[in-house]
Amino acid sequence: MFNVIITGLTSFLTDISTEMFYPLISLYIVALGGGPEIVGLIEGIAESLASLLKVFSGNISDRIKKRKPIAILGYSFASIGKIFMYFANSWVFVLIGRIIDRVGKGIRTAPRDALIAESVKENRGRAFGLHRTMDTLGAFVGVLFAILILRRFELEKLNKGITTNINYVPIFKNILLLSLIPAVLGVLILFFVKDKTGERLSKKVIFNFKILPKKLKKFLVVTLIFTLGNSSNQFLFLRAKSIGFSILSVLSLYLVYNIVYALFSYPLGRLSDRIGRKWIIVSGYLIYGLVYILFSLTKSYLSIYILFAIYGLYMAFTEGVEKAFISDIAPIDFKATVIGLHATLVGIGLFPASFIAGLLWKYIAPEATFIFGGIMGILAASLMTIVL
Repeated sequence: MFNVIITGLTSFLTDISTEMFYPLISLYIVALGGGPEIVGLIEGIAESLASLLKVFSGNISDRIKKRKPIAILGYSFASIGKIFMYFANSWVFVLIGRIIDRVGKGIRTAPRDALIAESVKENRGRAFGLHRTMDTLGAFVGVLFAILILRRFELEKLNKGITTNINYVPIFKNILLLSLIPAVLGVLILFFVKDKTGERLSKKVIFNFKILPKKLKKFLVVTLIFTLGNSSNQFLFLRAKSIGFSILSVLSLYLVYNIVYALFSYPLGRLSDRIGRKWIIVSGYLIYGLVYILFSLTKSYLSIYILFAIYGLYMAFTEGVEKAFISDIAPIDFKATVIGLHATLVGIGLFPASFIAGLLWKYIAPEATFIFGGIMGILAASLMTIVL
């Protein structure tokens, strides 16, 4: 479990860095002159381009029989992306920064997850659940830091007699600058991890999609269908803002989401080791679908808080358990490749999902964005129940 702890600490620190600013991205874009369609465009392009790299980085990792150097390279990109966003004077620089940041995620994800899978002989649900818990605790701490910084900023403005038309761009930039510290620390800790691939892989690694088990192929198709309705979380933040939540309140919503996500990731990972992965994932997809439909119907402050909490439950049901599911059935010589392929398919679906969500929001109604996502979530749950 040594590697699980080390990668977990890296993810903990990296997520402190990422989540200090992630829930503010859509507000930053708007402050720099963008709209909901630009938010969808940026998030769709950044996530999709990054995800396309995941299958390639995974395959390269399988070929060279090393996970560690590729993971370190990917984590290093997080800092570079934040520097570009710090110097942004228009949404174009935010796009560049997000692409660099997500490219780093695309490079590191498959090798890191394969490293976790190869570091435990059994109970992979437990291992991935622990990693997700540490990752999400980092998100919790990051959001908490952002709340404290923003709260201090607003109090300073209030003391100066400024109560309206507050310019948040300078404080957004300060948060980006501070977020570089944990990002760099996360990379340094990852140097302590130990590669395990040399003990298990054969000498020649040539990937062919035809050799994948039928069960795995079906799961990848269901994942792609689900992702078409799984638009960026930025639309959840915009929804809350449009209802009347302040910037600090939006951050508190994200804090609630991360608390629930962190609390349930490990126990649900362990539960999947005992009862199987399928029904945990199906339940997660159903929760997602219902939550999104309810987002389209409610404008109550209390209801929004409850929905963000349940949304965190959806993530706990799916994120780590999906990776454990894939690791269980992927051919041993192509573990990183298949993990990367899954992430790539998710990315392929994310661009149209986020772009469509932005168009539905702007040209029909915000409610349409969430109804569409909810329907796709319920459809994916139904298909997985039938075909797997």
